[in-house]
Amino acid sequence: MENLKFHIGCSAYATPAWKNLFYPKDLPKSKWFDYYCQHFNTYEFNGSFYRFPTVKNLLTWHDKTPADFQFSIKIPKIITHIKKLQDCEKEIAEFYAVAKEGLRDKLACVLWQLPPSFSYREERLKSLIQGTDTDFKNVVEFRHESWWREDVIDLLNENHITFCNVNYPKLPSEIHKNLPIGYVRMHGNPELFYSEYSQNQIEKLYLDVQNLEFQEVYVYFNNTASTAGIINALQFKKLIEK
Repeated sequence: MENLKFHIGCSAYATPAWKNLFYPKDLPKSKWFDYYCQHFNTYEFNGSFYRFPTVKNLLTWHDKTPADFQFSIKIPKIITHIKKLQDCEKEIAEFYAVAKEGLRDKLACVLWQLPPSFSYREERLKSLIQGTDTDFKNVVEFRHESWWREDVIDLLNENHITFCNVNYPKLPSEIHKNLPIGYVRMHGNPELFYSEYSQNQIEKLYLDVQNLEFQEVYVYFNNTASTAGIINALQFKKLIEK
């Protein structure tokens, strides 16, 4: 456990409500991300989900962050939500290439977030596995409970894909370890993106992650529509620093 490397951050940083609470009153918004990077060592880049990234844009993020900073980046929704993994080999290959060239040594995990309507089917799992490039740290986040199956976990293991642990309304929240790399997304529960976790819940998450003895773990707080995300991220960070 002493060798466990934590990567802690949020899935957004520009929430207006964080001003005065986290960002200093007189700090211009243009400097907020610089300030964020002084306190956290990773950021979950969700903009790529809505708009296909460019090398130029990702290089800008790369160049303005500290040397040891890391980004996890989400697969575009055209792949996961619109085409639903079908006939998108070109888009997948392009995304991997852009992410690698743009984020370079600061690229951490590639997150495949699947829609809540995407229930388990054997052929869907096969499409997911075939789509991933094993040269990258791939993580899959399921949002339908039917995917919580041992055979699914076993196949993810065989193909070096990390099962994303989620805290999301009406989904199992127990932390699982399927590979040495762990990935946790705290979305806010029961109110998605808004609910703040209690100190006891944050402490339990910390202990659960430690007890599973990951080599490294990425923990992102996505309850960023309010002050909850930054409060919980700072609470978790404080536990690591004790």
